[in-house]
Amino acid sequence: MTTILGINAYHGDSAVALVRDGELIAACEEERYNRIKHWAGFPGESVRRCLEIAGIGIGDVDHVALSFDPGANLLRRLWHLGTHPGIWGRVRGRLSRQGRGLGVSGRLAEVCGVERVHARVHRVEHHRAHLASAFLVSGWEEAAVLSVDGMGDFTSTVLAGGVGSRIREYGRVYHPHSLGLLYNAVTLFLGFPAYGDEYKVMGLAPYGVPEQLEVFERMVRPAGNGFELDLRYFRHHREGIAMSWDGGVPLVEPFHSARMEQELGPPRLPGEPITVRHENIAASLQAVTEKMLFHVLRRLHALNPVPRLCLAGGVAMNSVANGKIVENTPFREVYVPAGAADNGTAIGAAFHVWNRVLGGERRFRLRHGYWGDAVGEVEVETAVKSAGVRGERLPENELVGRVVEALVEGRVVGWFQGRMEFGARALGNRSLLADPRRTDMRELINLRIKFREKFRPFAPSVLSERAGEWFEEVQDSPVMEKVLVVRPEKRGLIPAVVHVDGTGRLQTVEKATNPLYHRLIEAFEEQTGVPMVLNTSLNENEPIVQTAEQAIACFMRTEMDVLVIGRWWMERGRVGMV
Repeated sequence: MTTILGINAYHGDSAVALVRDGELIAACEEERYNRIKHWAGFPGESVRRCLEIAGIGIGDVDHVALSFDPGANLLRRLWHLGTHPGIWGRVRGRLSRQGRGLGVSGRLAEVCGVERVHARVHRVEHHRAHLASAFLVSGWEEAAVLSVDGMGDFTSTVLAGGVGSRIREYGRVYHPHSLGLLYNAVTLFLGFPAYGDEYKVMGLAPYGVPEQLEVFERMVRPAGNGFELDLRYFRHHREGIAMSWDGGVPLVEPFHSARMEQELGPPRLPGEPITVRHENIAASLQAVTEKMLFHVLRRLHALNPVPRLCLAGGVAMNSVANGKIVENTPFREVYVPAGAADNGTAIGAAFHVWNRVLGGERRFRLRHGYWGDAVGEVEVETAVKSAGVRGERLPENELVGRVVEALVEGRVVGWFQGRMEFGARALGNRSLLADPRRTDMRELINLRIKFREKFRPFAPSVLSERAGEWFEEVQDSPVMEKVLVVRPEKRGLIPAVVHVDGTGRLQTVEKATNPLYHRLIEAFEEQTGVPMVLNTSLNENEPIVQTAEQAIACFMRTEMDVLVIGRWWMERGRVGMV
């Protein structure tokens, strides 16, 4: 057997994937263990957990695939450095961080407690890892492929096509031009400072109107098969971007120029009230992002006129845009993998080595996100007793029935089952569940449990076989990667999961990939006539919970009504707290 360890290290969303003979065995994110969102160091605990899931040691690993290559696009990098000497200070820090990645064998030996690691190390360019993470695991023999994000190895966008195990590039967009950096710059401008806060702006956008669209169309415009930024609105090309990656939360400092403030007004400070102006800026940013993305996709289709599209990169996390691709481009099917952002480059790098370097057969299809740790019954019982929580262990039938009863009564249920999800979305294994029919449920969860902005929407988990009855132009969405229009006649029935613009970010739940969750939703439908539940991540301003202890701690410090871990039922009020 050939075993490959894919690693995204010293970059946001540090993660590890383990592939054995062309099959994904495990994938873990370091933030779930150290509890620091988007952590960007070396994913040592994720390495150990992936090996443990596979039942092997580091000595059984044949290849290590890193999802960055400092030598990629070297001449372009050197030319940019030579013409913009002001960014040398920023570049030195990044080179130092990447330099640590070059000593990965020693770091692996250290975290695994061995003297030496003998695996062959491969450096896979960032966007080639993204391309592989989308196409090589899609299950499609042929497709167009697009990688689009902020920046990786001096590139922001790659247009390509895949046939068999081959991926042919058609063109690139290089630094400093980037849709991801445009969205990041405006996210910071709008007072959302945390790394990865772009999803908040996407959620805010439907509340506004794109009245500043003309301004944004000056900031970014089509250019050939890609696009280019008007660099007068930014500073990253001449000063670099101030980023702190080590020893804690990744931080990015604002990099817009005075010109952006002249045309959009003063930036919002974190914590200041959100006004109509901010909502309209968000709407304008979302509109121009969609316009540029659809332009690139139409050009990609002209270069590779096939009906299927594979999409990866940070911009592929824009589920609103994803849901509009079929309507606005010639593509008829869209595949976005679990871990479309930089965490997924660990998976992509491993499959790039398996399929492209070693010539291995394509046999794996990535259809879900359940690739992390599972928690055993003994661990759950120990955690329950240690926390001083009274719990009951129930047969599965009774457990499902009780959960449905609790949801119908308007209670919020923490649902912790099976293997941990990989990627940003809770997909029914580490989720908070509620009744989508209740008009008050979104505000209740936002203010009493999640403690987050009230404009943030919640997603419906829908039986895949029933989704077409509730959503227009329904598309497969197993990892919650597309926002689609809810049928007008259904919106009033499920107000808690319908956004202000009549859309919902659905997860289509298949019996084959998550039979227990599918069964729970079926039982909810039998009682209510609604084949879906409200689903949001089981956490409170932290990474999604990883362990039974973390889930119980979240239960105890919030106003969650019920917590179910495996077959264990814990209820506030009736069973009580010790």
